[in-house]
Amino acid sequence: MYEDNPALKLPYDIRGTYPDQVNEEMFERIGRAFAAVIKPKTVVVGRDVRIHGPQMQKAIINGLLKSGVDVVDIGVISTEMLYFAVGEFGYDGGISVTASHNPAEYNGTKFVKKGSVVLSPDGDFKDVKELIKNGEFKDAEKAGNLSSRELLNDYIIKITSMIDLTTLKPLKIVVNPNFGADCMVLKELVKKIPFELIPLNAEADGNFPKGRPDPLVPENRAETSELIKQTHPAFGVTWDADGDRCFFYDENGDFVDGSYMVALVAKQLLKKHPGEKILHEQRVIWAASDTINENGGKDVIWRAGNVFMKEGVRTQNAIAGIEMSGHYFWRDLYYCDNGLLAFIMVWQMVSEGNKLSELVKDLRQKYFVSGEVNFTVKDRRATLDAIVNQLGGKYRPEFNDGEIVDGRNWRANVRPSDTEPLLRINVEGKNQKIVDQKMKEITEIIHANN
Repeated sequence: MYEDNPALKLPYDIRGTYPDQVNEEMFERIGRAFAAVIKPKTVVVGRDVRIHGPQMQKAIINGLLKSGVDVVDIGVISTEMLYFAVGEFGYDGGISVTASHNPAEYNGTKFVKKGSVVLSPDGDFKDVKELIKNGEFKDAEKAGNLSSRELLNDYIIKITSMIDLTTLKPLKIVVNPNFGADCMVLKELVKKIPFELIPLNAEADGNFPKGRPDPLVPENRAETSELIKQTHPAFGVTWDADGDRCFFYDENGDFVDGSYMVALVAKQLLKKHPGEKILHEQRVIWAASDTINENGGKDVIWRAGNVFMKEGVRTQNAIAGIEMSGHYFWRDLYYCDNGLLAFIMVWQMVSEGNKLSELVKDLRQKYFVSGEVNFTVKDRRATLDAIVNQLGGKYRPEFNDGEIVDGRNWRANVRPSDTEPLLRINVEGKNQKIVDQKMKEITEIIHANN
């Protein structure tokens, strides 16, 4: 029943359409499999705002309870609240029922074990998936106990304790949580730190009435940009549905490319933490590497992806790891990603007196990027090979993380998505003309091979 299920083929979470690929029966098996592999005593279980979240969460809880595991129901949460719950209070593991930025018909799970450590794709997560497919489960002699816990206030206190709040001005800020879990987080935050919140899509709605809740998709940017132009805030910020990725707009409504945000946040961190390591991924590297080195940090390029970046921050003892895809990983937050802290840090930068457009101006004028462009293709491997073979330049694979092609004055990264049937393309160059030319060549190669 589950052997060829696409929901079980992702590297570090489970995600599929409801009810054909994921359903209550599978989710009870997920709870049982997690209990069998991780062997926890107490697990926290939460969910995002999707309309089938309650019954899917109940199914996982039932699987855990039948396996003799005590469960703490933490209700509707952002994914980063899961990491907080497990890392801060010492639980043996945690599961969130979420499909992240996927459309409303999807659901899934994200997992951590003690210490908010993610499950290994080739280790315990592989074992969990194998048991979901083929395992036979018996009820424990004694069922686990179920309790509940409210996290939001403690979570806000934790995040705000990491920033000197006296440095934050009561700015006007456009916030767009895309109908997701951060709707409730922002309502609580504004009680703790006064600012003028200009909301967009800020009432939780698991139907996601405006479509796929993914702020990285270019078509989803227009309404945030337009609201900024109408209301003239200090800047704007958007999150995906489960709240663990965030993206920024300057005061003019212009989207700030993720590669520039890596550089800006790295520079801010190094003001207070000189000499520290900062990890970033290899899709676009020039702005981040130059900024980290120029500000006295140690520049470490690492493999992209949630599980890999968390492992890197932990093993390298880096102050942070930052992905241009909107994930910000913090050593002082259990080596996990947290977009709320990134938001407050950018707020702090702008409070110091510089407009966001001014902070990013030099980066925009020196580092030219395509932004990530996604292509749906028939055969990702064959198309990727065709690009590498025909593009020219020096080819070099890194970290099994896509392919790099370097020219004299340009650089391209071609990467298969971990979670979707897509090729993700990023080009950086010494000027915009080179970037546009190389992106045009890549697009033509993709069309010729599909």
